[in-house]
Amino acid sequence: MRQLVHCLASVPTDSILVIGRHGQLARALAEAAGARRLINLGRPELDFLRPESVPAALAPYCPSLIINAAAYTAVDQAENDRASAQAANVDGPAALAAWCAAADIPLIHVSTDYVFDGSKGAPYLESDPPHPIGVYGATKRAGELAVLAACPKAIILRTSWVYAPYGKNFVLTMLAVGARLPKLRVVADQIGCPTSAPDLAIAILGIADRLAGGWHSEYAGIFHAAGSGATSWHGLAEAAFDIATEYGGVRPEVEPIATADWPTPVQRPADSRLHCDRLEAVFAQRLPDWRDGLRRTVARAMADAGRPMC
Repeated sequence: MRQLVHCLASVPTDSILVIGRHGQLARALAEAAGARRLINLGRPELDFLRPESVPAALAPYCPSLIINAAAYTAVDQAENDRASAQAANVDGPAALAAWCAAADIPLIHVSTDYVFDGSKGAPYLESDPPHPIGVYGATKRAGELAVLAACPKAIILRTSWVYAPYGKNFVLTMLAVGARLPKLRVVADQIGCPTSAPDLAIAILGIADRLAGGWHSEYAGIFHAAGSGATSWHGLAEAAFDIATEYGGVRPEVEPIATADWPTPVQRPADSRLHCDRLEAVFAQRLPDWRDGLRRTVARAMADAGRPMC
């Protein structure tokens, strides 16, 4: 079956195929690849909004591993665009997983802390029952199940609060708005584990290196992969501005507010902290403290913006 799937393959078999080109994680994986053969594939050739495009887009490739870094992540917009969220987070990944199963190669599929409702009051284990509270979280959970059902060599990595020195994310938004306004209001009663996309990419590539030595049954299933430690959105903003001042940035006042003071179309988990010990036990990967990733992100963002580096 593997040879049938790859009859058109023209890419070396030790390559890693990343689904996604322009997202934060896809870019971070490309930057961290080093000497590894890493190829980014995305729209328009492969478009999860058209799941039928998946097999044809993959036909020219013969990778040893696929990493799915593509998803529909517009949490609020998903409430009114369920069809797109379903296609991108469930149907597309399911087609990808089926192709990987036929090719007998592993698939690393990135998921989210939003599969939980945030009511546990302690960091979530992989074994805790999911209970998403919005369309985005529900489709991501359905995507997990579809991928696991289709591909025996599937690894699900749940992560959270991803940011990077590029793309669209909370940290860059805070720095941009804080440069214009003397005072900001930021939610302080939602807690999670901020995750640097570059740190997550390094961990994923560490898993890839382990997989290169052969597949073992304990590799399959769900793992949590988030920055070590936790904070609130308010705490994350405060920390970002503290670091920015070291590089010539401004320091606006950041007023802590409650979720009720900042209504959104969909409810967010109040406490979506992830327990990540299983990732370390199986793959020897633990992401750094979120503050370390934040410092690197802010320093690079300031440099890219042409701010003086003190």
